[in-house]
Amino acid sequence: MLSWLTRIAMACWRPGRRYARMSKDDILNDDDDDSATGDSLLWSRDLEKHSFGEFSFAVVQANEIIEDHSQVETGRDATFIGVYDGHGGPDASRFISDHLFLNLMRHARERGTISEEILRSAVSSTEDGFLTLVRRSCGIKPLIAAVGSCCLVGVIWRGTLFVANLGDSRAVIGSLGKSNKIVAEQLTRDHNASMEEVRQELKSLHPDDSHIVVMKHGVWRIKGIIQVRFYSYDLPSRFEVVSRSIGDAYLKRPEFSLDPSFPRFHLPEPIRRPVLTSEPSIHSRVLQTNDKFVIFASDGLWEQLTNQEAVEIVYSNPRAGIARRLVRAALNVAARKRVMRYDDLKKVDRGIRRFFHDDITVVVIFIDHELLGNSTSMPEMSVRGFRDTAGPSDFNILQRN
Repeated sequence: MLSWLTRIAMACWRPGRRYARMSKDDILNDDDDDSATGDSLLWSRDLEKHSFGEFSFAVVQANEIIEDHSQVETGRDATFIGVYDGHGGPDASRFISDHLFLNLMRHARERGTISEEILRSAVSSTEDGFLTLVRRSCGIKPLIAAVGSCCLVGVIWRGTLFVANLGDSRAVIGSLGKSNKIVAEQLTRDHNASMEEVRQELKSLHPDDSHIVVMKHGVWRIKGIIQVRFYSYDLPSRFEVVSRSIGDAYLKRPEFSLDPSFPRFHLPEPIRRPVLTSEPSIHSRVLQTNDKFVIFASDGLWEQLTNQEAVEIVYSNPRAGIARRLVRAALNVAARKRVMRYDDLKKVDRGIRRFFHDDITVVVIFIDHELLGNSTSMPEMSVRGFRDTAGPSDFNILQRN
C-alpha cells in the first residue's frame, strides 16, 4: 500500500497544467504578444495563478530559431518552474521541456517525497534520455551530438523551494531586508568558464590535461578550441563556455566524437573522461515571510541587468506584466550599448538581432505566504485543475488511504 507521502506526491501536481511553453504559436491567441507596440519578437503572459501565488513570464527571440524553452507546472500543493537555454539548436531544450517534469513526478511517486536527491535523479534521467536520443539520431543527424542546453529548475513544495541548475541561467530571490528594502540573493551558481572558481574546478577534475581551459582571443574556452556554448549562424557575439549542461554529448562520451568534417567540434584526441558534466548544483530553502518573489531567467537577462537591479524593478512595479518589463529593461540596456534606442532595436529582425542580445526568458514567481501556509500535508486531498487556452479543464481528484 502506498504511504501517505507517496499519495501526496502523486496528487500534488494532478491534474498539473502546463502554463508556459516558449513557442509563440501557443500564445498568439491570448493577445499577449507585443506586436502592437512594435516588437514582434517579444511575447509574454502578464499574470497567471500558481499554487502559492501568481507568476508572470516573457520571452524575446534573438536567434533565427529560438533555442530557449520554459514551463510552469502547477497543482494544488506544488509548483514547478523550468528555464532551458539551449545552444547549437533547440533539440536539447525542447527535450528537457518535454521530459524533465515527467521524470521528476516518476521519481517522486517511487520514493514518496520531493527532495534534493529526487531533483538530482530527475535531471540524471533527463540527461540519459537525451543521450539515448542522440545515439539513435546521430547517424542521420551527426551534429545533434553538439547540441546542449543549460537547465534551471525550481520546485516549491511544502513550504520549501528547491532549485537545481546546470549552466549560467540564474534564480534570484527578492527578500525584504532592513529598513524594508528589497535585497537580491542569488540562489544558483553560474557554471561558466569565465569564472575563476569554475576554471579551478575543471583543472582539478582534469589534472593531466593542461588544455582543459585556455584563454583564446580574450575568451576562456574549454579544450582551447571548443566554444561549448555557441550561437546560431556564427554571429559575432560574446561566446560563453558553460561547464555543466544537458547534452553536448561529444564532450561527454567518446562514442559521440565528431570527425574532422566538422572542424568546429572535432577534438584532436579522444576524450578520456567527460569534459562537461550533467551534475546539477542544488539549493534548498525554507521560504520565510520576507521572501517575496523569485526571478528565474536565462543568462540573456543577467548579461544586461544585475541581480539587484532586477529585484528592484520587480518590487517597485505592479505584478501584471512584470516579466515583460524586465525583458524590456534588458533590451534598453542592450540597445544603449550599441548607441541606439530600443525603438530602433525593435525593427531588427531575428537572426540579425543576435548581434545585439541573446534569446531571453524570464519567469517571475510571486510568493503569497497565506497560500503557502495552507499547503496540505494530510493523506486526503482534493485537487482542482486549471483552465487552459484549449477550454475548461476541471478535475476533482480525491486520494484516500
